[in-house]
Amino acid sequence: MPHYEARMSSKGQITVPAPVRELLKLKDGDRVDFYLDPSGGPIRIIARNKKLRDLVGVLHRPGAEPLTPRAIDNAIGEYLSEKHERISRQWNEWQEFQAWKAARAAE
Repeated sequence: MPHYEARMSSKGQITVPAPVRELLKLKDGDRVDFYLDPSGGPIRIIARNKKLRDLVGVLHRPGAEPLTPRAIDNAIGEYLSEKHERISRQWNEWQEFQAWKAARAAE
C-alpha cells in the first residue's frame, strides 16, 4: 500500500499530496470529510466531490441480481435487531458490573 505524508502549517493547513488528490479526483473547492475513531484507530478520509448521478451503478456487482425493496428492508431490520440486542446485552453487563462494584465497595 502506498504511503504519503504531509506537514501541517502553523495555520493548521495541510497540502494533500498530488497522488492522493489524483486518486480522489480532488479539485479546488472540494470538501473532504474526516472520520475519527475515538479509540485511536484509523482515520477515514472521504472526498465529497461526486454528484449523485456520478454514483449510479457504483455498488453493482456483475452477475448479482438487484435487491428488492423488501430485501433491503429485511436487511435493515436484521441489522437494527442485532444492534438492539448488542446494546441491551452491553447495558445488562454494565448494570451487573455496577452492582458487583457497589457490593465490593460495601465490603
